[in-house]
Amino acid sequence: MTEAVVEIKKLWTVFQNGEKQAVIHKDLDLTVERGEVLSLVGGSGTGKTVLLRQMLGLEKPTRGEITVLGKPAAELGKRGAASRVGMLFQQGALFSAFTVLENIAFPLRELRTLPRELIREAAMVKLQMVGLNPDAADKMPSDLSGGMIKRVALARALIMDPPLLLLDEPTAGLDPDSSDSFCALLRSLHRDMELTVVMVTHDLDTLFELSTRIAVLANQKVIINAPPKEVVAFSHPFIHEFFLGERGQRAMELIREYPFTV
Repeated sequence: MTEAVVEIKKLWTVFQNGEKQAVIHKDLDLTVERGEVLSLVGGSGTGKTVLLRQMLGLEKPTRGEITVLGKPAAELGKRGAASRVGMLFQQGALFSAFTVLENIAFPLRELRTLPRELIREAAMVKLQMVGLNPDAADKMPSDLSGGMIKRVALARALIMDPPLLLLDEPTAGLDPDSSDSFCALLRSLHRDMELTVVMVTHDLDTLFELSTRIAVLANQKVIINAPPKEVVAFSHPFIHEFFLGERGQRAMELIREYPFTV
């Protein structure tokens, strides 16, 4: 029997702009099972990143329930989610005044319970785990390439060994070689750390390379949550445009080679 890491039930997200209301999510249901890589896709304005932030407890839905690792997501926001949920933001969100190692160590330093040397050692382990050399530890974010920024941000997201990792456009802004390398790293970490991953991405190569299931947001809810082959075969205008256009046809070649298993 599978175990749910994230459960979302009858979720509504409504934004108020003066007298006008914008309903983003309406009676949205979603389950993320332990050990999978679930990708969220949808058109502009469907609330993909909003949903990630709600899972992290940074935003509260208008109504409905979000349970993460057996607890209400709102509790993660109050108590700090770093020990249970790691978050990789789209642009990395590194602290510009901190070195690479200080950025990675930041969540541990905030606990104020561990000696400085132990924190440094843990950060160095994560630095090397994401494929960076020790000599990168003292560099500043302004000295890093886009790919290195992603890796440092990933190391910080994993410093507390969280069982759940959230990724917002993890390969955005990377060239094809860097994107392929980062996907290989994510696949390796997912396996070795036994992570459950929820990812928002528009990149079809990343989507097909990593996803065990894809949840499609349209019409204010999840219209299908299934393995990639089933999603592509689902009849809906967004799916046809997103997956079966020219870019989609090229990326679909991966389906013939990749079995979509963990």
